[in-house]
Amino acid sequence: MQRSAKDFWVGLFVLIGALALLFLSLQAANLLDMSFQKTYQVTARFDNIGGLKPRATVRSAGVRVGQVDSIRFNDTTFQADVIISLDAGFAFPRDSSFRILTSGLLGEQYIGIDPGGSDDNLAQGDVVTLTQSAVVLENLIGQFLFNRSAEATE
Repeated sequence: MQRSAKDFWVGLFVLIGALALLFLSLQAANLLDMSFQKTYQVTARFDNIGGLKPRATVRSAGVRVGQVDSIRFNDTTFQADVIISLDAGFAFPRDSSFRILTSGLLGEQYIGIDPGGSDDNLAQGDVVTLTQSAVVLENLIGQFLFNRSAEATE
């Protein structure tokens, strides 16, 4: 009887440890959102989102202020509609601009918000059209090579 009680407690301890490791790995991979803060959704329209993915972070001045909920193609404007959940504790002016940025040279992409100067703030359901698309590395390399070859022929 003594041995089965120890086996139970050891098994319980191992189970709790495994669940803690699973929780930490999901949290580190940004696959688990345990935020219970109120949010409001806005839609940002981009010409090119590059490698932006749902659940990407949204930052302003380096501080996480929200996350990307979903991305869909708008067949009316032929742009990508990025639905963003912003924490309710952060109010941004209505004329704020949204940019797709990259962490480091080849890191993950995220959305950066540059606050505007309007007196009115963004609210639930607003559409932001003042956006700057992602910089695609392949396009930059292609432009550089094209310019170099044009200079060589002159």
